[in-house]
Amino acid sequence: MFRPLHLGICVARKLAATTVKKFKTQLVSERDRLERVIADHERELEEARMTETSAERSPDPGSAEAGSMNFEYEKELSLGQNTVDLLRKVERALARIGDGTYGVCESCGQAIPVARLEILPYATECVTCARRV
Repeated sequence: MFRPLHLGICVARKLAATTVKKFKTQLVSERDRLERVIADHERELEEARMTETSAERSPDPGSAEAGSMNFEYEKELSLGQNTVDLLRKVERALARIGDGTYGVCESCGQAIPVARLEILPYATECVTCARRV
């Protein structure tokens, strides 16, 4: 898995170019999908805010309906934030492809197994290091 260099430094074996290309294609597709989801979500939230602020739709702030609406709004914000976080991970993986560090664990420097990358193509750590968190 590691190739020793002189001076005792080891580096992880690089992924094959075809493998990196496959993951890049998947990541670009996922990035584009997430960007569309975020744009749609932001548009829907804005439409919901506009509807909820109209006088005829605004419930009494102390009512159960208002509590339910607030809960749904908070849930939607949370889902949107999770999508943004995932997009950041995908963009980071694409940047790592660009700088040649994709597939190398950021913590220990060992190669991230291809099987892990197939499940989480934006993984930045091997399973052992990810479990330490």
